[in-house]
Amino acid sequence: MNEVFKSASPSYPLSLFIKQFWMIESCLQKDSVHIQRIVPNGLMELTFYSGKRPESLDKNKKYEDNILICGQQKGFYDIVIAGKLSIFSVMFRPYGAKVFFNIPSSEFFDKSIPLKYIIKDNIFELENSIHEAESFERKIIAAENFLLQLLKKNIKEYELNRIINSINSITGRKGQISIETLISNAYLSRKQFERTFSEYIGISPAQFLKIIRFQNSLNERSLNNETSLTKLAYKCGYYDQSHMIRDYKQFSGITPLEYFAECEPISDYFL
Repeated sequence: MNEVFKSASPSYPLSLFIKQFWMIESCLQKDSVHIQRIVPNGLMELTFYSGKRPESLDKNKKYEDNILICGQQKGFYDIVIAGKLSIFSVMFRPYGAKVFFNIPSSEFFDKSIPLKYIIKDNIFELENSIHEAESFERKIIAAENFLLQLLKKNIKEYELNRIINSINSITGRKGQISIETLISNAYLSRKQFERTFSEYIGISPAQFLKIIRFQNSLNERSLNNETSLTKLAYKCGYYDQSHMIRDYKQFSGITPLEYFAECEPISDYFL
């Protein structure tokens, strides 16, 4: 499969809520297909497709439109790529999507929802501007113009700031922090914290910590592929190697040994 990948950082103030823009263009020979496994990365995305859209092998994850909001995932799934495909994507920071769409991110959990179901105006114009843009840079300009119009003025800043602080703590500690510590630092009750966290991030704190621990193990493996699985497990906060294997089977469908033999250990979260 021939492919070209590009990524870029957003401009301010979008950079406060968007991690990066990325684009991939691929072309397969006639009658050839490529199966790609998608694993949870702790991030929501707004994705634009042109060419032949991928087909999901999970019947609950059908790609029904060219512009999709992809929520937090609970597990892995496979997509089939055939022919010529172009993907342009907006990768939000963990708390970023709600700032633009102003509905609980938990509504997108384990779903890929057409943007037209969430926003009614100017979707056709947006799709055309992204599709007709002659370069990655022009696509970014079109996306940023649209997203700047969506920045909400009625976001509860005190709630958002608490969640941003929690995410910064989780990221800085690479998922090795207790929920009790997060609750204490947020000055909220457990019920209030879990509700607010889910509203902004799309999943519970416990689920998110589990995904970040998994993502960190991918990142650590990419930095040193000679590290034994036992050392990797302890370094990334797993109780033991069996604990890491259980998480890998949940998030990737295979064991760490199988994953590292078949897939390049790249972490979208820590990239």
